[in-house]
Amino acid sequence: MSLPRAAGILLHPTSLPSRGGIGDFGPAAYQFADFLASARQGLWQVLPLGPLGYGNSPYSSTSAFAGNPLLISLERLVGHGWIAQRKLDDAKLPAPSSDSGPVEYDRVFAAKMPLLFAAVRNFLASASGSARQRFASFRSENSWWLDDFVLFDALRARQKLHSWNQWPPALAHRDPAALENARKELADDLEIRRAVQFAFFEQWQALRRYCAERSIRIVGDVAIFMNYDSADVWLHPELFRLDENRDPEVVAGVPPDFFSKTGQRWGNPLYRWDVMKATGYAWWIQRLRWATHNCDYIRLDHFRGFDQFWEIPAADETATNGRWVDGPRDDLFLKLREALGGLPFFAEDLGYITPEVHALRDRLQIPGMAVLQFGFGDEGAHMYLPHRAAGKVIYTGTHDNDTTVGWWNSGAADHERRAAQAYVGRCEDGVHWAFIRAAQTSAADLCLIPLQDVLGLGSEARMNTPSLHGGNWKWRFAPGVLTPDLASKLALLTEVADRLPQGVKVSASDDFAA
Repeated sequence: MSLPRAAGILLHPTSLPSRGGIGDFGPAAYQFADFLASARQGLWQVLPLGPLGYGNSPYSSTSAFAGNPLLISLERLVGHGWIAQRKLDDAKLPAPSSDSGPVEYDRVFAAKMPLLFAAVRNFLASASGSARQRFASFRSENSWWLDDFVLFDALRARQKLHSWNQWPPALAHRDPAALENARKELADDLEIRRAVQFAFFEQWQALRRYCAERSIRIVGDVAIFMNYDSADVWLHPELFRLDENRDPEVVAGVPPDFFSKTGQRWGNPLYRWDVMKATGYAWWIQRLRWATHNCDYIRLDHFRGFDQFWEIPAADETATNGRWVDGPRDDLFLKLREALGGLPFFAEDLGYITPEVHALRDRLQIPGMAVLQFGFGDEGAHMYLPHRAAGKVIYTGTHDNDTTVGWWNSGAADHERRAAQAYVGRCEDGVHWAFIRAAQTSAADLCLIPLQDVLGLGSEARMNTPSLHGGNWKWRFAPGVLTPDLASKLALLTEVADRLPQGVKVSASDDFAA
């Protein structure tokens, strides 16, 4: 699928300077959308929006379909009469102007969730006719995922957030009588959790409409694998490589490489692709249909895994003894195209990618990615350079990279800095702006810049370090930094880039000076 030329910014909503210690869908999100519009940016890319699981990572969610309650704006709930302003004031949640530091998830959960549940109880007790009808419609239209998720979520809370395989066996193995008893005992709690999801999707779709009115499209993100401790694995154990005790037989990761002698053991359970094929890939169709309902474009994480994935014995502590196993390849995507009528996707195809993966992506006509920070190593890295980015989505860096300033100051080798200077030219206003100019005027279809690079921030603003356990996903920007001057500078650059014919080569050759 070819994508219309557009530029935008990568910013996960948790990074907004909202009230209460974490970004959400409240006033700061609308202010950011206004900034995007004034800066002539047509895209806002977010990370996965699901409820957080292990490590507070958006890529380790407890559901493929539900939303993260922490992203619900309490201020907007006040505006809709769900909760009184005095309750927020009495709770003494920090105001954005005094609380723009990193997200402290434990503190945020403890402060925000009781207020959110109080608001939902009030809504259920006193909602107006139109709001109650919208809730009833939401319940009915989404019962296919909602009812099972809220039961999982309520049971997980009752079990003090222990993984479902540590629950009483009758619940872990989904004994029908035990589940029916749980539904009866937890009926009020289940309704509250349904209303939480209603609030999430009401606010998300309202924000999407606001963006669409300003010609801003949302770029979403779908992780290839599921968290083991998720409603999906609990509900569909037959779709995953689990043993008779429903423990993983094998798990996902990547093999040893230059960055890690033991590889990366992610720990996600792997799919039974043969069983999924026998169902017509029904779960995947539901998953990606839901993704396209909530976003305009979708980034497919770890596209390599659809061709071949690294299978690691679950008992192993490292990824060393894994092996490559064939994935579903074209078969899955042909079914998706048949069901969805199109594939508004692009592929995260970074790292060591085989010719077979490139061929699969090309056959499916799914654009790949180019990351400018990766383009200045050896000759093979030059595939990421702007003039070679035709038909791709280009970034200066991603959420997994250091910021461009951080990379330049401490991550780049001397030969990479020399090559970058030869390619992007003088950096009088900072290397980050030189990279942004190179990306926006590239041959790519879409250009996405992390907000940290627009702001010229260093390593202190990095969102994620993949090999680091703990400390990730915390960065937030400070109020007042999105100035009119910054918007004007972006708008002028985007206006120049928009005048270029799509696919034109505008950058220098990759024959760098020594």
